[in-house]
Amino acid sequence: MTKYEGAFIFVPTMEEEERKTLIDRLKGIIESNGSVENVDEWGNRKLAYEIKDFKEGYYVFINFTAESDVVNELDRVSKITDSIMRHMVIREEE
Repeated sequence: MTKYEGAFIFVPTMEEEERKTLIDRLKGIIESNGSVENVDEWGNRKLAYEIKDFKEGYYVFINFTAESDVVNELDRVSKITDSIMRHMVIREEE
């Protein structure tokens, strides 16, 4: 298994309960074939440029260990979820 860090930027207008549900959904995808090590919520931060008419985004970072198919599923789900403006998953160096 490989260590990864996922960075997700949610729309800033999400309700807290909806945001928690989305984070739990992402964690569930990871835990299907891996393990979550840390979830770090930075909260609303100013974006470098406007995305979908938003000047801010809600930043969430997830450190996890998983197989590569989990990364593919996270990418697929992030692309079709309207509440996620941007996402990136990178492999951590060992």
